[in-house]
Amino acid sequence: MRKKQIIGWLALCGIVLAGCTTGGSTSDSGSSNSSTKQEFNVVVQQEMPTADLSVATDTISFSALNNVYEGLYRLDSENKPQAAGASELATVSDDGLTYTLKLREDAKWSNGDPVTAADYVYGWQRTVNPKTASEYAYLFESVENATEIINGEKAVDQLGIKATGDYELEIKLTKATPYFQYLLAFPSFFPQNQKEVEKEGDNYAKTSDNAIYNGPFTLEGFDGPGTDTEWSYKKNDQYWDADNVKLDTINVSVVKESSTSLNLFQDGQADDVILSGELAQQMANDKAFVSQEDGRTSYLEYNQRKADSPFKNAKLRQAISYSIDRDALVTNVLGDGSIASTGLIPKNLTFGPDGTEFTKASGTLVSYDADKAKTLWAEAKSELGIDSLSFDIIASDDDSTKKVVEYIQNAIQENLDGITVTVTPVPFSVRLDRSSSGDFDVVMGGWGADYADASSFTDLFVTGNSYNRGQWSNAEYDKLNTAAGSTDVTNPEKRWTDLLDAEKVIMDEQGVTPVFQKAEAHLRATKVKDVVVHSAGAQYDYKWAYIEE
Repeated sequence: MRKKQIIGWLALCGIVLAGCTTGGSTSDSGSSNSSTKQEFNVVVQQEMPTADLSVATDTISFSALNNVYEGLYRLDSENKPQAAGASELATVSDDGLTYTLKLREDAKWSNGDPVTAADYVYGWQRTVNPKTASEYAYLFESVENATEIINGEKAVDQLGIKATGDYELEIKLTKATPYFQYLLAFPSFFPQNQKEVEKEGDNYAKTSDNAIYNGPFTLEGFDGPGTDTEWSYKKNDQYWDADNVKLDTINVSVVKESSTSLNLFQDGQADDVILSGELAQQMANDKAFVSQEDGRTSYLEYNQRKADSPFKNAKLRQAISYSIDRDALVTNVLGDGSIASTGLIPKNLTFGPDGTEFTKASGTLVSYDADKAKTLWAEAKSELGIDSLSFDIIASDDDSTKKVVEYIQNAIQENLDGITVTVTPVPFSVRLDRSSSGDFDVVMGGWGADYADASSFTDLFVTGNSYNRGQWSNAEYDKLNTAAGSTDVTNPEKRWTDLLDAEKVIMDEQGVTPVFQKAEAHLRATKVKDVVVHSAGAQYDYKWAYIEE
């Protein structure tokens, strides 16, 4: 075994993390005035569905968990993994299958207990345990025995992570994984305190008082998943790097209407708000305006679970896709810097072995063509033996998403004669629950990259994946994704071709219909410095943020 920095190893595979930051670096380039109140008031658009590291699946939860917990690595302001809970970057074996890590011996939980290697072992085991029913357990499948454990074929203590000392870890993989270093900075891979989890039982992480934390902040005032509209992050005095944490308090409020958010900002009651549509366009020249490109694709997913579902017909799905003018949508409806999708993978997420950006290599795979939409709809009607069709689109009930689905509703009905579309806005947590249970016709959902690789998206729609909500299935697609993660994983050129071909298969069939790449238009007070924003992984990191009057 020889010691090497895994950043260099990953670069050989041609993977580059794209991101967006505001403010300075994570060094001491800026500093707060000791007399300035270090309190940051943030508005988000949805309730937090869970505060449980093993159960979280969404942007709101992951951003919260990233600030109140910490894993082996933390992404810095340039989106590069840096040692965090680990005292240094891993030693990686020549075959890329064994990671050896030393932990910080000064890391503590918020109750004063030391964070040890056993906490990482327990956290990982809890997430892959079938009893936990974690939808993110599949991210561990490159870890030795994880797949068998998830399938109930092996015991959790067979997972390829073990404590070789109180502050030493050994991780064994079944296959070299080009993006594994980014997973070590992702909340699903953070440590969990077994004593605390077992003490709280079914109430664990149900409120902020039912957990302990090891991050820069602690969660406070969180009263329940999916319902609470106010919570906060308080500086964690037990945190090993507390001297470099400037903010004392971050107050989070859920506000779903852009107009209300704007009023709160202008009244000085909020320091960071999200705008959409006309308000985003109107405020684009304000000195506080910030547009953040996200590694997220918003898409329509069709329920194909039942044998008689009309959405099993590819021409119907294709007709719907061609009926949507994505350029008009992002320009006239969103107006926040969002980008019209040309395929499933968002722009500037990942790059090939020769440096080519993925969407440039894949080309335009979805577009607006009203005539094609009409022709395909006519063919679909003939194949299905129908003259008309009615269906419902469920979507989150925030202001921006409601406007998007209303636009899509009108576009489909105007271009496809005989189709009637209703829209049902529901709270974010309800949308997630209904998507998972299959209680929908069509859902306006989406995915934000967990790591900077196309597989973060292509893996979703493999047959049997829990995130394949509509249960679209294609054998050639599955084969290409399997090759990208196994036989071709150490061949960057072949793996790149596998991923490009897989995207083409799902886009040719419109297994899902990409609509736009999300960008968020913010008004962020100019006194707020060094908020770090990531386009892949947990979106926000407030560790280095501060207020400067």
